[in-house]
Amino acid sequence: MKISIFGLGYVGAVSLACLARDGHQVIGVDIDAAKLALIKAGTTPVVEEGMVDLMLSVAASGRVSVTTDVRQAVLDSDISLICVGTPSATNGSQDQGAVLRLAKDLGLAIADKTAPHVLVFRSTLVPGTVEDVLKPIIEAESGKRDGEGFHLCFQPEFLREGSSIRDYDKPPFTVVGANHPYPAERLRELFGHLPCKFLQTSVRAAEMMKYCCNNFHALKITFANETARLCDALGVDAFEVMDLVCQDTQLNISPAYLKPGFAFGGSCLPKDLRATSYLAKTHDVELPMLNGILQSNRQHIDRAIAKVLESGCRKVGMLGLSFKTGTDDLRESPLVVLAEQLIGKGVQLAIYDPDVQLSRLLGANRRFIETQLPHIGDLLTAELDALIGGAEMLIVGVSSSAIFDALVTHARADQKVLDLVRLPDSDALRAKVEGLCW
Repeated sequence: MKISIFGLGYVGAVSLACLARDGHQVIGVDIDAAKLALIKAGTTPVVEEGMVDLMLSVAASGRVSVTTDVRQAVLDSDISLICVGTPSATNGSQDQGAVLRLAKDLGLAIADKTAPHVLVFRSTLVPGTVEDVLKPIIEAESGKRDGEGFHLCFQPEFLREGSSIRDYDKPPFTVVGANHPYPAERLRELFGHLPCKFLQTSVRAAEMMKYCCNNFHALKITFANETARLCDALGVDAFEVMDLVCQDTQLNISPAYLKPGFAFGGSCLPKDLRATSYLAKTHDVELPMLNGILQSNRQHIDRAIAKVLESGCRKVGMLGLSFKTGTDDLRESPLVVLAEQLIGKGVQLAIYDPDVQLSRLLGANRRFIETQLPHIGDLLTAELDALIGGAEMLIVGVSSSAIFDALVTHARADQKVLDLVRLPDSDALRAKVEGLCW
């Protein structure tokens, strides 16, 4: 395949070398003449393990050429990988100057090309940039439309400096954000041989997941380091602790707890976070990330309260009260906090929870409702269908097949639904409830 690569920093240079190694004809494009001269001479422009020998080999193969001419590079290739830098501006925003300038040049080049050209943005871009910012520029300059005269897509890269060749050859997955099948299939031809899943998604989701991955990596590093600071103050071996944490691949190092949903609660997480913060404070250890978790959790509850109040609905049915589906535990339940706040705002509330019925509650949970939440206890009902039928708005806080079936049967088009658990994606339910808030 004939490929042009724009931007020959770490990502661009490594991609050029690996693609040429794999037999493709590659054109490297950069405004820095020094980088082009190095590659032409078989010398790597970046310090990276394995790049010295690899660049020398591919330069001698005759499969690599370099240029500053954007137009000629586009005309002489089938696919362009855009790897120019998007550094931080002084205010923290993304400096997109280089990619915006390049978009104009790419559009002008595509105007002179008869065959559809595939533009693959690999630079980290703020979600929405490809479709809302770059597409209009390229369409205006080329006089063509995305999906007809050219194809835009976004493919995040996962190359770490220091191990980028190994990461190229063995990525965690290949993710392609595309709005048309043609560019996705071309990229499958290019990268489908790699030993990983090939995943196609929307352009916006692909842009966002790159940020999400990097933020998650930063979060994990910070979590380990904050744990180490507290361990040091307590005389505990932090490496031993984190090695033990990583042994759990069922909950800790796994997809568990990584699905968006409502705020957490229950008898463990909130109290243990508070205890950790207090313990750190007594040892003069600062844990800003861990200390911010409960505040962030409360923001999720406040956002749900705001959505209900903004709806203007006064008769609200709440499906769920316990801190999670399948339990009657009300301790530190975010749904209890939500209910109390709505009652305080004058909302007429009715509550159904399949696992929280006064007639069936025993022990601590019954005493908790009778002593701490008697006003909420009075609002509990066992009549699910009647609750749905009498509400202007429904808040779904627990998930069960019975609740879902009742919603499909009894929900009305004039009702709004605030879904906190992500109900099954159902055409039947969407058809019934136009105001569904997913």
